Amino acid sequence: MAEDLNEQEPTAEEKAKFEADVLKAAEDAMKMDGSTGSPTEKKAGASDQGAGDASAEQPAENADSPAENNAAAEQPAEPAADASASSATETAALKAALADANDRNLRLMAEFDNYRRRTAKEQLELIETANGKLLEKLSEVQDNFERAFASENKAQDLEAFEKGMQMIYNQFAKILTDAGLEQIDPTGAEFDPNMHEALMQQPSETVPEGHVVTVFQKGYKLKNKILKTAKVIVSSGK
Repeated sequence: MAEDLNEQEPTAEEKAKFEADVLKAAEDAMKMDGSTGSPTEKKAGASDQGAGDASAEQPAENADSPAENNAAAEQPAEPAADASASSATETAALKAALADANDRNLRLMAEFDNYRRRTAKEQLELIETANGKLLEKLSEVQDNFERAFASENKAQDLEAFEKGMQMIYNQFAKILTDAGLEQIDPTGAEFDPNMHEALMQQPSETVPEGHVVTVFQKGYKLKNKILKTAKVIVSSGK
């Protein structure tokens, strides 16, 4: 048995050769690991590369798509379109308001023209009616004059005739007074060029200078309006 074991043990030369072969295999393995990398290194490299690719792809993912870019570019156009629509609405509202104002103005002008014509017609009718009433009263005076001048009514007594004429005159004067006519008799009053017309001047012992001495023709006024100035003679003093 001892002999078999001795015979089976490798020789020193075989050991040296075996060790050299092992060293060479180890060196070859190390060279291969340096060129291709170990599986761990490859995995780490792949992870690093994946991280690099992810970081490289991240800006691409964050980048907007063409549709999104177009939408972003079109966003400022929406407020512009709203402003244009609002401006068009305001313009239409202003045009409608202007048309309504013009229509009201035309209606007012037509109504005012109708009112002016109606008022003028009413005033003319009022004047004609007032003149009609006055003329009716004056016709009564004319009738009385005709009766007084009639042959059958002529009196032989001049005093009675004068009395009849005085009655007709009083009737006539009352009609004029009721109509608003006022007689101007400025005898002895201070001369007023607005109401009097001076025909001449003459000295006077009793009437002060610048006052009316004699009324040649009386004046008349209707209410506060002068219809006819009084014609007078003015005193020049002593």
